[in-house]
Amino acid sequence: MVFSNLFFIFFFLVLCYGAYVFMPTVKARNGLLLGFSLIFYAWGGPPLVLLLCLETLVCFLGAHIIWAQNPLPGEGDGNPRLKKLALTVTVAICLGLLVLYKYTGFFAETVTGIFGIENPLPSVALPIGISFYTFQLISYVIDVYRNETPPQRSYGRLLLYAALFHQCIAGPIVRYVDVAKELNSRVVSLDETWKGMLRFTVGLAKKAVLANTCAVIADSLLVADKLSAGSVSSLGVFLGMTAYMLQIYLDFSAYSDMAIGMGWMLGFHFKENFNYPYAADSVTDFWRRWHISLSSFFRDYVYIPLGGNRCSVGRHIFNLLVVWMLTGFWHGASWNFVLWGLYFALFLILEKFLLRLSKHGKGVGRHIRRLYTLAVVWFGWVLFRFDDMGLLGHALKSLVGLGNGLNRDNAHFTLLNYLFFLIVAVIACSPIAPFAAGKLTAAARREGKLGVAARAVCNAAAVILPVVLLILSALALVGDSYNPFLYFRF
Repeated sequence: MVFSNLFFIFFFLVLCYGAYVFMPTVKARNGLLLGFSLIFYAWGGPPLVLLLCLETLVCFLGAHIIWAQNPLPGEGDGNPRLKKLALTVTVAICLGLLVLYKYTGFFAETVTGIFGIENPLPSVALPIGISFYTFQLISYVIDVYRNETPPQRSYGRLLLYAALFHQCIAGPIVRYVDVAKELNSRVVSLDETWKGMLRFTVGLAKKAVLANTCAVIADSLLVADKLSAGSVSSLGVFLGMTAYMLQIYLDFSAYSDMAIGMGWMLGFHFKENFNYPYAADSVTDFWRRWHISLSSFFRDYVYIPLGGNRCSVGRHIFNLLVVWMLTGFWHGASWNFVLWGLYFALFLILEKFLLRLSKHGKGVGRHIRRLYTLAVVWFGWVLFRFDDMGLLGHALKSLVGLGNGLNRDNAHFTLLNYLFFLIVAVIACSPIAPFAAGKLTAAARREGKLGVAARAVCNAAAVILPVVLLILSALALVGDSYNPFLYFRF
């Protein structure tokens, strides 16, 4: 079950929210949410719920052992060695489970490919969202170790934190410290409920109407057999990858929008996960805006502990390479993801030590820097798209005109057929809409006829927009069975 599913939208979510608002206490609401969350997660494979519960139990016990080793007033210095050992064992178990389910097959295939032997290991199903909830639980245990938060006393509440259905399988990676108070006490207001519904429907429309159509364009042009045969033109590869670039942002950010919106409806407040990254004016700025929860996780729990930038230049470069290799590897068990991560590490190093790009720097204009950033990111998505290195090579050859299909595909017809749609998708990826909304809101605060008219437009939009977006999304989902879920590989 995914968010952009009619059963989820019109049955699961409605039933959950309808029962939720009538629960008399936070404890009852937590119990209801936990039940719905486990059902939601079990939809993709009931046995996998046991893995989620087991990993949460390990972190629950580990955090309490860690906390118990802190020094108490008048009772000595605690046991720092046992505290560190408990952290190491707990994190090792979490990472071990992640490696077992996500990377064992990849490592086995790599070794058997090198030595030319048969792979003896059976294939293992990848638990949905294991990368997300594993990182959440690791951040919780480390924060307890750093004394940034006390451990959660209730296993049920910690399991709710890990399994909460609107962010468990697709993120964002929510820090425990950000929602600890709301697990114990929260208020659901009518105003925030409506705001949450608007945010949810915006994300739903981005996914169902825009991202899915971009996926149709990309998949119709970047066909493996045609790429291998060299029958995709340069325009076909360029247009297909541009559609994929739009799809991956619209898809990923849509799920964050829906998660944040559902959080507001239920009294939770998650941090923003995307901030219009395609408007960035450097690769460094892009990664401050793209998948913010993942970037901040690696910054706080890997990069800074390694020494960050408070070290020699050589060590700083090493730290960046380690972080970005792991960032790439987190996205999937394939060498193209490692290559993708190291590719971005290269540009971050260049910007840090050679180009020295900044928002207020002189020389290169800001718009030129944006074009440079889009070009770097666009090519990065080429590396991200093709986990078959042979197909990646064919795509690159076709892109520079070395294939056999310069004029043999229908890319130009696809471009003409979808031109208006692509313009809309580009606008949806830019901050144009929030800029216009901000101007309208500012006008609504003014006195006079202009303020009255602006307030009327704002009020009408707040009521009508969620309904219109929901209807459009439902029509798109009813009329189109193609509803790819990019997060399954994570």
